[in-house]
Amino acid sequence: MNAKSARLRRLPVIGAVAAGAVLLLAGPASAHVSVQPGTAEKGGYSTIAFKVPNEKDNASTVKLEVTLDPKHPLASVMPQPVPGWEVKVEKAKLDKPLQMHGKTIDEAVSKITWTGGKIDPGQFQQFPLSVGQLPTDADELVFKALQTYSDDDVVRWIDPSKPGGAEAEHPAPTLKLVAKGAAAGTGDDHDDKTNGKGADGKTESASGTSDDKDGGSDTTARVLGVVGIVVGAAGVAFGLIAGRRRSAA
Repeated sequence: MNAKSARLRRLPVIGAVAAGAVLLLAGPASAHVSVQPGTAEKGGYSTIAFKVPNEKDNASTVKLEVTLDPKHPLASVMPQPVPGWEVKVEKAKLDKPLQMHGKTIDEAVSKITWTGGKIDPGQFQQFPLSVGQLPTDADELVFKALQTYSDDDVVRWIDPSKPGGAEAEHPAPTLKLVAKGAAAGTGDDHDDKTNGKGADGKTESASGTSDDKDGGSDTTARVLGVVGIVVGAAGVAFGLIAGRRRSAA
């Protein structure tokens, strides 16, 4: 076998390895439970959603528990109904009452739990909330999320961010708070008027995608995966053709 024939025989293997490598890199993208959009204005109201992807191939997500930041209680938290899911809202007494529209608020939502539905493998679900009034003395709100699967496995998305910007293994969903007028996500002029609607007045889809960096990562992952498959298939086809030519010769 000459050197040229050997190189031709190796092409299918190279193509398959390239395809596998691309798919391996694309797989973990955007697999974390996260807050969408990732930013909101300080002192305002915002409609946010917890984006929950299913990371398993053999089990469905059947429960989501979200604990709100106890250091920065919110006077108003309203969940948007998600078809097929039941929602339970728990409240806790505040050590320091809040003032909202001239009223004294002595308790606030501390935990929200969604059950009854399921997120199948290869799918994700969004769980929207209308929240406010966002604090003015903080740069972020950190939530703790527990994702329960049908095989009773519980993934705890509660790890704080690491120094130096390194990502934790199971990072807690975090909403960045920015100054008014700075680039931020979808906000609401008034919490009580939105009833779970977005800034455009239209009801948000509970399972829809969002035009954020995580959504972009999802798209990139899919594109890379397709490219990898095409490369691998092309390598196999080229090798077959080369083999037939050698046989004919």
